[in-house]
Amino acid sequence: MALLHVDFFSHVLGMEMQMDVILPEATRGQIGMEARDDGGDWQTLYLLHGMSDDHTIWQRRTSIERYAADKGIAVVMPTTHLGWYTDMYRGLKYFSFAAVELPKICRQMFPRMSHRREDTFAAGLSMGGYGALKFGLRAPETFSRVASLSGGLDPVAVALREPENPFWRDVFGPPEQNAGSFNDLFAAAEALKDSPIRPDVYMWCGTEDFLYDQNVRMRDHLRALGYNLVYEESPGDHQWKYWDAKIQTVLDWLVPGKEGE
Repeated sequence: MALLHVDFFSHVLGMEMQMDVILPEATRGQIGMEARDDGGDWQTLYLLHGMSDDHTIWQRRTSIERYAADKGIAVVMPTTHLGWYTDMYRGLKYFSFAAVELPKICRQMFPRMSHRREDTFAAGLSMGGYGALKFGLRAPETFSRVASLSGGLDPVAVALREPENPFWRDVFGPPEQNAGSFNDLFAAAEALKDSPIRPDVYMWCGTEDFLYDQNVRMRDHLRALGYNLVYEESPGDHQWKYWDAKIQTVLDWLVPGKEGE
C-alpha cells in the first residue's frame, strides 16, 4: 500500500485542508504483509473521524492500512474539524465539502479511484458515523454503502436537550427548526425510502455506549422503512478497541471475499 499525506485547497471551504490517503499497491516481500492491486479502478472508502480527532486518527488507533491492503481498496481520511459533516447554520459548509467536493477532488487527483456509485463507500465512528450515514442518505448518487460505528445519529435530540449551547446552535441552527431538516437523519431516511438508490447500511454499537439508544432507534427506523440493513451490537462502550475490531468487519462487508486469495 501507498500512504499519502495530502494538503489541498477546498473551494467550498475557501481554505487549505488535509487528508491522508491509502492507495492499493501490489507488493511482495514486505515483512508480515502482502498487498493487492487487481489493476482496475479502485473501490474507495471515505473514512470519517469523530469529534475529538482529525484525519490522522484512524492510522494512529487502528491498523487500517494493513486491513485495507488485504482488500485492494483505496481509503480517504479527511479532516473535517467540528463541523458535524453539516453545512453549518453559522460557519462553513462541511457537508458540501466532504460529501460533494471531496470525491471530485480525489477522483481528479487519483484517476484510478472509481467514479461508480457501487464502488464508493463511507464509514465513520461517533460524529463520523453520523457523517457516513448522512453521506448515504443525502448524497446517494455518490455513496452506495455506508457504515456507522457507535454513531451519534440524532444530534437533533442533543440540540433540543441543550437549547442554549452555542456550539449546537451554530452547527444545526435553532433547535426548534432541526426536526425534519436536512440534518435530521430520521427524516432523510424517510424521504429516501422509495428511492432506487437508497444506500445499504451497516451499523454497530456497544450496549454500554452512551449513544446506544440513538442507534437502537435508528435501527428500528431503517428496518421499518425496509432498508437493507446489517445491524450488530455487542458489549462495549465508546472506545477504540471496539472500533479497531469493527472496521475490519466493515471492510469484509464492503469488499467480501478478497482477502487470502
